[in-house]
Amino acid sequence: MTVQDTMPARSATASASAVRRSRTAEPELYDFRRPLTLPRDHARHLEMAFERFGRQFGNQLTSRLRTLTHLTFDEVKLSTYDEYVNLLPTPTAMVLCTISQTRQTAMLQLPVAATMVWIDYLFGGDGRGDDREGRELTEIELTLVRDLLQHSLSDLEYAFAGLAPLGVTVRGVQYNPQFVQAAGASDTVLVASFTLRVGEREDALTLMLPADTMLATLRAADGPVARSEDERRAAALAHADLERAVQDVPVEVSVRFRPVVIHPRDVVHLVVGDVLPLSHPSTEPLDVVVDGVVLAQAAAGSHGSRLACRVVTVEENPS
Repeated sequence: MTVQDTMPARSATASASAVRRSRTAEPELYDFRRPLTLPRDHARHLEMAFERFGRQFGNQLTSRLRTLTHLTFDEVKLSTYDEYVNLLPTPTAMVLCTISQTRQTAMLQLPVAATMVWIDYLFGGDGRGDDREGRELTEIELTLVRDLLQHSLSDLEYAFAGLAPLGVTVRGVQYNPQFVQAAGASDTVLVASFTLRVGEREDALTLMLPADTMLATLRAADGPVARSEDERRAAALAHADLERAVQDVPVEVSVRFRPVVIHPRDVVHLVVGDVLPLSHPSTEPLDVVVDGVVLAQAAAGSHGSRLACRVVTVEENPS
């Protein structure tokens, strides 16, 4: 093979490498205060539980509607409640449920038109349903759907028997996600996605569960982690590497006065030269703040020709 013969291959390799570099995704920010990634073992346990629930849910609907029904599990992920709600369509049927063991709220979400198909089957129809936009359930229809779902959702207790007790009671149905506060906006929730097939119809369905109790139960069930000596050594090295890396992460530190409260009308009429009196006494130290958390107090001063502050107290347990 001559030198000329190898040139195209090398060029192709260099070109492929350049393409791979150009496709490299930008790094994503990770909030250590709100980790939204499921450990692999926990994810697998949850997947098996939701798959069991899907099979039982489909069997329940098949027996009640007298038509072939499948509920296929797609995925489970962690999210904040606010992020979950913002992705829901409007209007949609949100079946609010109370978890018997914790009195927290779980939520089953599905299109309103899907429930109309169920009602049509329950009354002996052919499953045409009612696709009119903005249609809501009447009192009679709501009673039928609540009874149907109460039987179907009771299988959650069976599906999660090996993980955590999970009995639910159906409370009611809402239609606008923005008006439903089933959890705090920043609370972490488990969101399981399913595909529901009833006869010839196919719909997307989600089930939202509070994550704190479920994940705490999974962590407790792990117990002492059975690892070999090599695995423990590797975990210790990884922990040390992470700790060193965190120490080098740059953070913004600010020194602030005590906040002052004013009215919106005062804000919109601010002009150059206006004076805003501060409520911070001149004898009190300022707050040293990192990402909104007060870490210390400091006295204002100077360092050469620059402003500076001297730390006088440190918060023992910043929150």
